[in-house]
This record gives sequence, structure tokens and C-alpha cells, in this order.
Amino acid sequence: MHTPSPPFHPTPDRLLPGARPVACVDIGGTKVAVSVADARGLRARVTEPTATHGDRGALAQQILTLVNKSCTQAGLHVFDIAAVGVASCGPFVLNQGMVELAAPNICGGLAGVARGLPNDWTSVPLEAPLRAAFSVVRVENDAIAALVAERRWGTLQGQDHCAYVTWSTGIGLGLCVDGHILRGKNGNAGHAGHSFVSDHLNGLCGCGNVGDVEGLVAGNAMARRFGAQGYADAATLFVAAQAGDTRAMAIVDDICRVMGRALYNLVVTLDLQRISIGGSVFLHHQAWLLPRLQAHLTGRLPALTDGVELVAAGLGERVGDWAALALVAG
Repeated sequence: MHTPSPPFHPTPDRLLPGARPVACVDIGGTKVAVSVADARGLRARVTEPTATHGDRGALAQQILTLVNKSCTQAGLHVFDIAAVGVASCGPFVLNQGMVELAAPNICGGLAGVARGLPNDWTSVPLEAPLRAAFSVVRVENDAIAALVAERRWGTLQGQDHCAYVTWSTGIGLGLCVDGHILRGKNGNAGHAGHSFVSDHLNGLCGCGNVGDVEGLVAGNAMARRFGAQGYADAATLFVAAQAGDTRAMAIVDDICRVMGRALYNLVVTLDLQRISIGGSVFLHHQAWLLPRLQAHLTGRLPALTDGVELVAAGLGERVGDWAALALVAG
């Protein structure tokens, strides 16, 4: 059952009052979404499956094409765009100071043919081709950008010790301690989805790890691990478990144990007070999953976990769009 997140209705004057339009790009392992935003809000959203075919420049070209399409729908010219905010899955690598993506769900050369991606890329250019087309470009890890947005408009407002976690095609995290957002040497802080938690041999992650959090419980991991048992995707598995399928219930208990312990580890490592969770895998089943995840925190080492809240992302299923906007909204 899908219980929606609380509604989010920002007023236009809180976004870009009197400013030139900006483009908002949300890059995930499954899809790319582009919107434009101005004083009227976010609009003209266009999406496509993330480019994984062709040469290494395919993704950047796809983004440029989608920006043009979004502008056309909004009645704008691409030259009207003052800045581009890009919230992207990672990790990032730097090439002459410019961000390239080494994303496990996009670059097939990281884990090899076993993952089934139709390319041998180990990284793809992103920032450089966008800067060649636009004067102002800001690229941020999507979970870090979502953290910025959730602290500005969502369920992390007023929180100085917090995290945003996306549970979707991949597992991503944005971290804030003492009011400071953590970024790291290449902007990759928060990639705890690639921390090892198991020796499950069927838990191959796109990064090449076997047995990390993402390889075990990400949306695409569930399809790979449990498809042969009749659970074609995360939704099928969760619906079966909620209907009383004992085998599905056992699998979901194990999945929640992995994810719940990952969240616990974040709390005790960083002394957090609230974690906002988004992403399609979680949001479509949030009412059912939230107490199961919270159970892995409550009562364990109370000095660090008492009062810690797990909450659904206040920006709901469009958190990626607002994340990209937060990078360039001023």
C-alpha cells in the first residue's frame, strides 16, 4: 500500500523571485528528469530512461537534449537559462577538476558483464560538457543535494545533526553534523551504501563489491536476488509479504535488518537526531517499512539512539527535482 508523504507546497516567492529561470537535472540509475524553475515554481518536467548505450558522452548529450525539451514545454529558450543544478547518483571522480560519474548503475565497466549493463564505461563525463553549454553549473551528489532540500523545505528543517537516505535503484546518503554538510575529497561523503554487511554471494553490486548494502537491498538488487523465486521486483516482494506470504516475509525481514542496521550505524557513528528517507522503494511502502526500520534503532544503546527519528522525506517522490533546484535557488 502506498501512503503518500506529507504534501509540500512552496510558494513561488520562496523559490526564485524575479530571477531568470534555472534548469534542474536529477540523474538516477534508472531515469533522468529535467525541469525548469522560476518564480512560477518547478515546471515542464521531462524524463527518459538513463542513457547507458553508445559512447561515454551519451549521458551528457541526453541531459542537454532534455534541457532543450523542458525549455520548449515551458515556452522558454535555452539561452534564458541562468544556471543548471545537477543532482546525480555517484560516486564522482574528478578529471581536470571537473566531475565525471563512476556510478555503478550506469557504468558497466565497474562490475563487468555479470551486471548486464550494455557498456564498458568506468566513468562518464558530466560537468565539462554542461559547462561548455551553460555559464553556471553546480553538480552535487543526489543524496547530498536532497539533504540540502530537505533541510530547506522538508522534514529536516531545523536539524543540525541529520541525514537523508534514498532507498531506490541504489542506496545513497547525505550527511550533516553540527550544521555542516559533509562532502569529502571528491564530493562522495555518504556512500555508506557501499559498506560491507554480508558475505551473500548473490549480492553483487554494480561497483564490483559482493555483499555491500546496495548489492543486497537496493531496488535492482531485489530483482536480481529474488526474481527466480517469483518476486520480479521490490514492489512484488513487499506486496507478497504484506499479504502474508511467509517466504516473502522472511526475505523482507532480512532486507529490513540490513537497512535498519545500516541506519543504526549512521546514528551511532555521527550522533544524529533525525534521518529522512526517500526513494521509490521506500516511499511506495513507507507506512509499512518505517516501523520495521525504526525497530533496529529503538532500545539499542539508548545514550545514542533515544529520541532519534526516522521520517519519510517531506518532499516525497519529487525530492530529486527539489534537490537539483536547491543547488541553484540561492
